Amino acid sequence: MRGALIGAMLFEGLASTPEEAEEKLAGPDITLAPCHSRGAVGPMAGVVSPSMWVFELRDPVHGNVSHCSLNEGLGKVLRYGAYSEEVVTRLEWMRDVLGPVLAEAVERHGPVDIKAYLSQMLQMGDEGHNRNRSATLMFLRDLLPHIVAQVGGRDQADIAEVCRFVGANDHFALNLVMPACKLAMAAAKDVPGSSVVVTMARNGTDFGIQLAGTGDEWFTAPADTPQGLFLGSFGPEDANPDIGDSAITETAGMGGFVMAAAPAIVRLVGGDVDFALTTTRTMYEITLGEHPSLQVPILEFRGAPIGIDAVAVARTGVLPQINTGMAGKVPGTGQVGAGLVNPPADVFVQALTALAARVPSA
Repeated sequence: MRGALIGAMLFEGLASTPEEAEEKLAGPDITLAPCHSRGAVGPMAGVVSPSMWVFELRDPVHGNVSHCSLNEGLGKVLRYGAYSEEVVTRLEWMRDVLGPVLAEAVERHGPVDIKAYLSQMLQMGDEGHNRNRSATLMFLRDLLPHIVAQVGGRDQADIAEVCRFVGANDHFALNLVMPACKLAMAAAKDVPGSSVVVTMARNGTDFGIQLAGTGDEWFTAPADTPQGLFLGSFGPEDANPDIGDSAITETAGMGGFVMAAAPAIVRLVGGDVDFALTTTRTMYEITLGEHPSLQVPILEFRGAPIGIDAVAVARTGVLPQINTGMAGKVPGTGQVGAGLVNPPADVFVQALTALAARVPSA
């Protein structure tokens, strides 16, 4: 988180060195707020600064709106806490070229139906958290004619680079899936007495959840460190504790909950195909329903497990399964691996205690 904030300060021109950025961030002039407090979501460090383009997703039924930044790709990127010159240069290109090209393409196309991507991607081997290849290509397919149509008014090299960047970034659609999942769960908020989990998020230090029946109150406990596979010479000692808003995908029945639909994901996060199948089957034990349109082909098109019930988690001891990337715990390192992690059990106990206090006694 510190590394990403430093990088955002350098990108915005609010500091000229990392040391100056840290000093200003510790002062009174920079205001920070959690993404969820703005109805937004951000992967990993999740930092959104004023000059960044964002996706805006709207729920036409409930009227909710959610935002997410554009995905930078993997490796040394801001969301993993890197802030080197190449990171800032990429962010500047995204601000000056990628964002304007996509904005014009969306304006030419009209609203893009992200909900339709969610069901299709499960049929095509994605799970929506760490594997988003098909959704990325569906997005590019829909916008490509409208991107290419801008050739007359933009530099051809810029158009080509936008197409290359999106097509080569298998995680690009993650930043569409996340706000879609945020909207799905926002529709379940503020139901009196409900023990459904509507938010799971981590900030690199703590893991927090919110329930439908307890409003915006957070229930937190120390975050665990993911266990999985590491890049290059990195190892467990290099990994930061669990971080990011991307667990909103599991909250909405995607990600680790539907690994059975994307068995290839185990090659990134560890485990094996049997683990992926077992995990999805186990998640039905702590959820209230099966999604009517998110279906898992290998389980005879059974609906994805959705609606995490804090009561069921406490009663069974089964914790939600999250698959995630791992950031380096030293600011500036970037991504060190990917793996598996669970929420701390105590957050569910805290949440149920608070929920019980809100329910009038019989």
